[in-house]
Amino acid sequence: MRQSSRQSPRFNHLRLLLIGLHVLSGALQVALLFPFGGSAGRQFLRQNWSRQLLTLLGIRIEAVDGGLSGVENGLLVCNHISFIDIFVINALLPSGFVAKRDVAQWPLIGWLCRHNDTVFIERGSRRAAHSTHQEMLAAFGAGKRLVVFPEGTTTAGDYLLPFHAALFQSAIDAAVPVHAVALSYHRADGLRSAAPAYIDDVSLVACLMTVLRTRGLTARIALAASFVPPLPERRHLARHAQHAVAAALAQSPNFAPTPGRPDFGPWIRGTNPREGSPQPLSNTAAIRR
Repeated sequence: MRQSSRQSPRFNHLRLLLIGLHVLSGALQVALLFPFGGSAGRQFLRQNWSRQLLTLLGIRIEAVDGGLSGVENGLLVCNHISFIDIFVINALLPSGFVAKRDVAQWPLIGWLCRHNDTVFIERGSRRAAHSTHQEMLAAFGAGKRLVVFPEGTTTAGDYLLPFHAALFQSAIDAAVPVHAVALSYHRADGLRSAAPAYIDDVSLVACLMTVLRTRGLTARIALAASFVPPLPERRHLARHAQHAVAAALAQSPNFAPTPGRPDFGPWIRGTNPREGSPQPLSNTAAIRR
């Protein structure tokens, strides 16, 4: 008899309860252990907690070509599909994240973010943008890693939106490396899955239940390119990082390129076609592709 690809509703509700308890245990760790663990201790707790959460969600990580191994500091820029992206990255490489200001007001989640090296950004305000820039510079100066989702929103994972260049400036000014990261989710048969996509009007609980009902999910993560100082102008750097991520995502088994275009062409939406692909960076600026 062929095994069903979906779990029973009762079992999934039990798993959802366990996830809720896991979130509460994370809050207790932050409150009771973070003040005494030091930076290394906090990173260990964050990584271990994220791995446990992914286990509860039934998501396995596949690190392509070593994933994020070798990345020590700097700015990570990644395509954005789901809130789960944060935990996939933290499970491999505990980092601080740049998030929208309104996340800080979310019940419990906002409190956890505020105590986990999150830098909050408020759009539409020059003063707020300057404050975010200074916070990022301070984090880089302290040797911390930061992660940005430069698309500015989530997608279903079947294309890329243009990378906003503004947040690349902090890495340029701090003279730290920029690492372009490609992330995708796949079913048990290897094809791309939209189950974790946190888009449109999908609620947090609905997204979680969709993930729990989908068996055999794998989060595939790859380091698409790394750029070291001296870095180019931010718009050029953003476009180059975007094309590197798109090229890495195009290796997916169910990718169907558009005739007459580069293999990663169909992934990029909203790009001015007259610009084409950015010119290659110098050998000193591109250390891994």
